[in-house]
Amino acid sequence: MSFYDTGANGPWIFLLVTVLMGGSAAHATGSAIASTWRPSWQVLGAALLLTLAVRFFHYALFHETLLSLKNFIVDYIVVVTACAWGYRMTRVRQMVEQYPWAYERAGLFWWRRRRESPTQTTPRG
Repeated sequence: MSFYDTGANGPWIFLLVTVLMGGSAAHATGSAIASTWRPSWQVLGAALLLTLAVRFFHYALFHETLLSLKNFIVDYIVVVTACAWGYRMTRVRQMVEQYPWAYERAGLFWWRRRRESPTQTTPRG
């Protein structure tokens, strides 16, 4: 028993359809949601619709089971992860580019308040 029920070429089909095709579409979708300043919870609904499409591709192209709950859950985890990744990367870029005086990048998925430069003391005289 494996984590994903497929035929002999199952791992390759999973990588092609779910990870490559579904992940790419999900990343683009997450990026589009973020670039229109929509809330992050919309990623979950978009990922659900994309997962339905990925399951249909598995069914239509490779004769896999359409209504497999276990495969659906695995596909959803992959798709929602890619969608959240695209959303977060775009949101970080937006915050850093749109508010450069207030925020600076703190890694791939985070931003932080810009640190104030130390005040320079001028000699009195």
